[in-house]
Amino acid sequence: MEYAGRMKDLGTETAFEVLARAKEIEKTGRKVVHLEIGEPDFDTPANISAAAIKAIKDGYTHYGPSPGLMDFRTVIAKHESREKGIQADFENVVVTPGAKPIMFFGILACIDPGDEVIYPNPGFPIYESVINFIGAKAVPLPLKEEKDFSFDLGDLKKRITDKTKMLILNSPQNPTGGVLTEDDLGGIFELVKGKNIRILSDEVYCKILYEGTHRSIASFPGMQERTIILDGFSKTYAMTGWRLGYGVMEKKLAQHIGRLMTNCNSCTCSFTQIAGIEALTGPQDDAKKMVAEFKKRRDVIVKGLNSIEGISCKLPKGAFYAFPNVKKLTGNSHEFARRLLDEKGVASLSGTAFGSYGEGYLRFSYANSIENIQTALGLVAEFVASQTKETSRR
Repeated sequence: MEYAGRMKDLGTETAFEVLARAKEIEKTGRKVVHLEIGEPDFDTPANISAAAIKAIKDGYTHYGPSPGLMDFRTVIAKHESREKGIQADFENVVVTPGAKPIMFFGILACIDPGDEVIYPNPGFPIYESVINFIGAKAVPLPLKEEKDFSFDLGDLKKRITDKTKMLILNSPQNPTGGVLTEDDLGGIFELVKGKNIRILSDEVYCKILYEGTHRSIASFPGMQERTIILDGFSKTYAMTGWRLGYGVMEKKLAQHIGRLMTNCNSCTCSFTQIAGIEALTGPQDDAKKMVAEFKKRRDVIVKGLNSIEGISCKLPKGAFYAFPNVKKLTGNSHEFARRLLDEKGVASLSGTAFGSYGEGYLRFSYANSIENIQTALGLVAEFVASQTKETSRR
């Protein structure tokens, strides 16, 4: 049997492949320190879970509107208006099972084959995957370590052509932990102003920020109508398995994405949406405690990585990822990460899992305990020392 040719252009997330390999190793009785998966290791706050249980008992177990329950969309609109400095109502909002469908549907609804989409590299791999899948041209925009993993506005300007129809932004960023500054956003605004370019602004880590406040490109004059804000509950509220996300966009596009929801998913689970209302309107103490703990872990892992000869690591300003430079140790970060798992039981991701500009880097998720992070740091140091000895013998 044959398959559609487009399937060859659909990528994947290496994190799940590495997780599967790590699980196989654990089956043999060996221990693995999991620093590969971008998932908070905290439980969903109890008030959110209780709201979902009550919603099930109250009968929220049936179909709902494809774009989401109106009450929930209204809460999201008020939340986004307050937090992002925009003016939105429920008609601007589409609720999806996880934030990823906004990425897929947003590109599908706005981009034709042959159009060009600029995306961050290294960046979340699904950006490039979806762009390629629909037959558009994926144009990588390098994130540079010397700019704290922001990008050069000159590089962006050179990549904008008459065929450019979308620019994808992600701040705070996966995998680097970098954050776009006010100056970065202002420069982007000046470059795209007056051009027929939509912005897909992935803000799913916007509440996991260690300094300053989050600013959305949508808040710049005239930008809300051309920006798709992507956000969700997985990271901020430790709700990865709940699959609850949303997009905020201009109303006509929201109608198109609502129809894509009808054709693909029918609707998002109703009782999880009721839980989402509680997440946004209820106490935020647990979410704030989680960020404070991530900051402690960040400081431990970055200090530890920088103490290992041959490794250097920038201090992430957001998200929960460290992105150390290992160029002095290897020219093949994929092989380095593979051996680190197989020989020392530390699961990480190669920078190349996030695009070609990630070569020479690793991604460590510090969504794990400080004790486990310290164990991993010791094992990484042992691995690097053995590598150095091995190289000196040659």
